[in-house]
Amino acid sequence: MPQIVLVITSAEDVTANLVIEALNERQAYVARVDPADVGPELMFSAYISSHRPEWIGRLRSPSRDIALEDVGAVYYRRPSPWRFESLEKSARDFAVTEARHGLGGLLASLPNCRYVNHPANIGRADFKVAQLQVATRLGLRVPATVVSNDLDAIRKFVVDHEPVIYKSFRGAPRATDGHVAAIWTQRITPQDLDDSLSITAHLFQEEVRKTADARVTVIGRTVFASRITTPDGALDWRSGDWGELVHDQIYVPEPIKKALRAYLDHFGLVFGCFDFALEASDNGGQKSEIWTFIECNPNGQWGWLPDSNAMADAFADVLLEGWWP
Repeated sequence: MPQIVLVITSAEDVTANLVIEALNERQAYVARVDPADVGPELMFSAYISSHRPEWIGRLRSPSRDIALEDVGAVYYRRPSPWRFESLEKSARDFAVTEARHGLGGLLASLPNCRYVNHPANIGRADFKVAQLQVATRLGLRVPATVVSNDLDAIRKFVVDHEPVIYKSFRGAPRATDGHVAAIWTQRITPQDLDDSLSITAHLFQEEVRKTADARVTVIGRTVFASRITTPDGALDWRSGDWGELVHDQIYVPEPIKKALRAYLDHFGLVFGCFDFALEASDNGGQKSEIWTFIECNPNGQWGWLPDSNAMADAFADVLLEGWWP
């Protein structure tokens, strides 16, 4: 019988700590592993054959010796980037590829195991173009959007849909010193556009005249939601001091809850962090809010939210459901 919850993440992941604490309270056996430690600090071996059609083997670190067949659930968070700093570039590139396909492939193929979320499904659900299409098919409202490197097509979109915002697909790459930069959502005018747009892909959307944002976190079938407002009404709340954000609980309309659960099912996800723009509406004197889907992070941060302890409990419940005594 499986006995272990395997948490795959970096040592610095404080969000994962919340889930580990919740699992410890349930007296579950938890093992934390960062695949980037592969080498003397993380050894592994696995075996399969026609007579034994599922991988068996062990993961060994200075503090853990884990039988792969004992893993009943995986909480896949945010492992560190592969390292191999001592190797020169071509050897490092080779080692990274081999480690990703070998150890990474093994950790994504554990038999009879519940993944929250499976790394392949995280990757599939990480494309914003796919997110917007699935959201519209499920009846969610989305901003008019163009994805292009064609200056004429982009300029026409900006003129037709002003005001328009630009946002990156994935953000800035990690710098050589290890720091991560950010590209915040920003307003665009036709004068901002030039031929340099042809170099790569870009995403532009009509701006939603929002009064607030909503972060909706779905864990299993449980829904947590916060209205987020900023003191200065910033276009992108991530760009300021997170300590100054105002959080209020918010009711999520049932049709949206139903759509979000269907969204997760579509991508094979157990968990997702959804972002919505909230727009005030006055329909015949009946005040309400229009919810516009912006994106879903299939491996998003949630430890900073006011109800993070309840979320950690929900993660523990989902990870242990169906196999833990």
